Amino acid sequence: MSEELKARTLKVENLIEYQKGAVVSREIIRKGTGTVTMFAFDKGEGLSEHTAPFDAIVQVIDGKAEIIISGNKNILEKGDMIIMPANDPHALNAMERFKMILTMIRS
Repeated sequence: MSEELKARTLKVENLIEYQKGAVVSREIIRKGTGTVTMFAFDKGEGLSEHTAPFDAIVQVIDGKAEIIISGNKNILEKGDMIIMPANDPHALNAMERFKMILTMIRS
């Protein structure tokens, strides 16, 4: 974690900015037991289907996204969260620009 983020109040939506036609990420915490990463997706951007060996939580902090887990479509908006189980295939599509926090637990 970068020193400028430690032990102070932060506006989560301001920790990462949108970039046209891109997916932007910023790692907030990296520990042996897991990571916390912020993402900003421009409208129409996404992540293709993939799997991860650990459970993860997605918290949407701005915008709207479709998150597909094992073929099941979920629409999430600001304030929503979803748990993505380990080893289940998942994909993300930005229905509009959106920001999320991804917390991955490695134990």
